[in-house]
Formats: sequence, C-alpha cells, structure tokens
Amino acid sequence: MQFIEDTIGVYLEKVVANDPDREFIVYPDRDLRFTYKEFNERVNILAKGLLAIGIEKGDHVGIWAKNVPDWLTFMFATAKIGAVLVTVNTAYKSHEAEYVIKQSDMKALAIIDGFRDVDYISIMYELVPELKTQPRGKLQSARFPYLKNVIYIGPEKHRGMYNTSELLLLGKHGDDEKLRRIMESINCDDVVNMQYTSGTTGFPKGVMLTHRNILNNGLSIGDRQKFTCNDRLCLPVPLFHCFGIVLGVMAVLTHGATLVMLELFDPLMVLAAVQKEKCTALYGVPTMFIAEYTHPMFKMFDLSSLRTGIMAGSTCPIDAMKKVINEMNCKEITIVYGLTEASPGITQTSTDDPLELRVETVGRVFPGVEAAVMDPETHQPLPPNTIGEICCRGYNVMKGYYKMPEETKKAIDENGWLHSGDLGTCDENGYYRITGRIKDMIIRGGENVYPREIEEFLYTIEGVKDAQVVGIPDEKYGEIVGAFIILKEGAKLREEDIQDYARTKIARYKVPKHIFFVNEYPLTASGKVQKFKLRELAVKLLENKREET
Repeated sequence: MQFIEDTIGVYLEKVVANDPDREFIVYPDRDLRFTYKEFNERVNILAKGLLAIGIEKGDHVGIWAKNVPDWLTFMFATAKIGAVLVTVNTAYKSHEAEYVIKQSDMKALAIIDGFRDVDYISIMYELVPELKTQPRGKLQSARFPYLKNVIYIGPEKHRGMYNTSELLLLGKHGDDEKLRRIMESINCDDVVNMQYTSGTTGFPKGVMLTHRNILNNGLSIGDRQKFTCNDRLCLPVPLFHCFGIVLGVMAVLTHGATLVMLELFDPLMVLAAVQKEKCTALYGVPTMFIAEYTHPMFKMFDLSSLRTGIMAGSTCPIDAMKKVINEMNCKEITIVYGLTEASPGITQTSTDDPLELRVETVGRVFPGVEAAVMDPETHQPLPPNTIGEICCRGYNVMKGYYKMPEETKKAIDENGWLHSGDLGTCDENGYYRITGRIKDMIIRGGENVYPREIEEFLYTIEGVKDAQVVGIPDEKYGEIVGAFIILKEGAKLREEDIQDYARTKIARYKVPKHIFFVNEYPLTASGKVQKFKLRELAVKLLENKREET
C-alpha cells in the first residue's frame, strides 16, 4: 500500500489544486454548496481566526454540535493549525460534558444552541459561570483551568463567547504567512483528532488519532467501494464519530468526491437527498437503513443513482443487507468492521465480493493492517474458523488514550497488537465474521452462547423486524438468554410462538428463556444499541413480573 504521508491540511490543498471547482460539501435541504476551493478558503480564514484568539499548535479544541455546515470548517481549520479537534457526543448532558472538557484539557469549545432536550448554552453558563463576567479570550475558569474560549457556531451573540462570524472577520485580517509556517511544521504522525469512546462501560476514554491514521484509513475505505471523484456520498451519520469523520469525510477527501450532508438523521430527508443530488453511495447503521426502506413513502423516491455505501456501527442483519441491495439499489453495499481505537477500520467487504460474503462476513483486512484471531486467555493465534478475539496492528492503531497510560497498555500489548474485545473467526480465504463481544458472550451453565448467532436466527421468523439478544443473570445457570424484539407493523407474535419455533430449529440452551417486545432500543448517539441497558431493563422487567405473581 502506498501510504499518504501528508497532513490533512496539505492533502486538502492538493485536492484543491487538482480539481478546485468540484463540489466538496452539499447541504441539499438548504441548497448550500461549497466547491473544494470555496471550502478551503473558508477553512483558511477560520484557521487564522482561531490563531487570533490564541489557539496554538497542540491545543485541544472541542466541538459539541450536530452536523451543522461549519462543523467541517472547524475540523479542517484545527487540522491546519496543528490543534487537536475533540469531538463531543451530541447526546451528552452536563455531567458528561464536564468530564470531557476536564479530561481532555480543552482550551476552546465550539457549540450550537443544543440538541433535542439538551440546552448546550445553559449547560456552559452553569459549568462556566465566569463566562458572564469575564472578557472573551481572558477566561479564568475555576472548574476548567485550561479552558480559555467558548465559541458559538452561528451569527448570534452570547455573553462571554465569540461567534463564528467574529472569528471569520478576525481571520480575514490574519497573517497568511504565519498560517503557512504552522502548516509546514505539522507532522502526519501528530494527533489531529480525539474521540471519546461511547462509554457503554466505565468512563469514556479519549482516543488519540493522527493525520496518518485517519487519512490512510479513509483511503482504504473509499478504495473498497471503488470511489472516484464522481461519487456523491449521502452522509446522515454524526460527525463526532469515526463513522462520520473517517468512513465518510476522509474517504471522500482522499478520492476527491462529494459529501451530501444531513444535519440530523431523518429517513425521509435521506431519501429526498439521494434523489435530489443523485447520490451514488449511502451510509448508515442498520436501524437507519431499516427506517428508510420501511418508510411509508419509500416507493415515491428514485434511488436508481445508488451503487454502494456502508452499513456498519453494529451487527448488520443479513435480511436488512439483502433489502438494501434489492430494494434500495445499493448493489455494491459494503460492511466495515473496526473500532475507534483502530481509526476505525480493520476489515471491509469489497464491491466485487460475492453476495454471500458481502452479507455474511465483514470482509478482509485492509492493506497495511495485520489482523489475527487470538485466544482471549493465552493471546496465541488460533487456526481458521475458530472463535477468538480479533486483534490488529499497523498504521491504523491509535496513539493511545489521552492521559490513560494503564488503559492504553490494556488495549495495546507489548507486541503492538490492539485487542478489540470482539469475538470472531477468520476463514481460510481471510474473510472475518463477528460473533459477539467478549463481554456480550453469554455463558449459560458452561455453554458459550453467541448473541449474534441467535439474533440472525430470530430475523428469519416472519413478523420479526429487529432483534437484540443479551445475557440475563440467573441463579441456576449463571446467565440465561433474553431477547428484545421489535415486531413488524401488524405482526402478532407471542413469546411462546417464538420459543416453540426456536426449539425446533436451534439447540435448547440457545432458545431465549425470556422475550420482551419493545418499540425501540436504547441507542448511543452514534446509533449503537446499548446492550448493557437492555440487560438492566430485563432484570427490572423480570422483578416486576415476579412481584405481580
């Protein structure tokens, strides 16, 4: 593999020089369009504006926002001045925001009004009351000693905060030569991005990713989809997550293609964007694709321009994959497997893989990445088709967790292997399959039960729209199998119907002992099902049931 050794800022300028007038970013709902040249000019102005308020190389700049148009301006502007963009989960509330601002040693934070029921501005005044009494840029916060600036993304004015209009005005008078010198001093192995892991267990950890990590991962991801400069990717996933930044933005940048952005996921908006902009690729987690093809207005839209895309973020039901291929025209849809600590991609299916492999596996390892299935106890490689922990090493492995050396050592061993915590197999041809997470694995009376296997089985039952399987604590067996099921509209299934059918098809110890019918799952902001919350809910529901009897 020919690695990209440029920084993100330098690489953007090379694409601009090569194809300045191609559209880079489009927001179809407001007809906002930036060519590569126009976007780069805005980035340079904002970069100089950030320098003017004291942001320097190595500083940590947070962004807490939906996919608003200037999200990406901040991302590239911080990359050009050697600052580290710290992405903050849009679903966070004050407790989580306080943790990330403090743990990341954040010097500035860019925010919008808020998200759903969370008011970011009120939270910032609550956490940093000094904003109301101290001059901008001179902030001395008792709670956050590193924090010097809060920036409002938009034209409105808020006490103690700069807004983007003011930064752009400052930047217009900034020193081009100074920006050029700083850009030349940045190395592709410098950290450019810090993302906090979902934190489904324990405190979130700041994953330090470099220019080299994410540019090269984006290159491989686009290559597997056969991207060219003529591709137009509809991106409805959040930018604060690797799915948005790397699989989306970096894959598009490294192929000189076009991003069709949505501020928030809405199935109808996705279908409209694909039709209006003639998108050739579409991304999403399985729940997003399911919401699109089951939408009552689905058949009104022309999706004939679609060719490829990525379904990722959680296990991809085979039935959903087939519907996306057959009903949404994504004949060359792919699956990416990875984790934030791996920048994030480790494996991906390819557009020319046979259908069976594209729906049943997560593909083969990327060029420049080594992967292995290891025994979780001995850390020794296992033979083909044996379940073990998936590990990888190579250019894509993170620099580490910020200020967490012990956690970093647990994740990356002395031989450089990143331990994913995911269980899977690899066949003789190098195709990987994911069977579950080490901590998701259910051990029922000494028998290992892999949730993914049972979920795939449940999808085959007529009337089942979605299924999630978890282990429930049990005095007799240690753990028993529980299933949370979303039914298709109009379907009438009872717990006994599913159990009776399952007993005829799968081993008795795999049959869900308890089945809960629900309308939705608890999700992280990036769309992953929070299985630990389902486990907690199962325990609670069973306790209530016992009390009633």
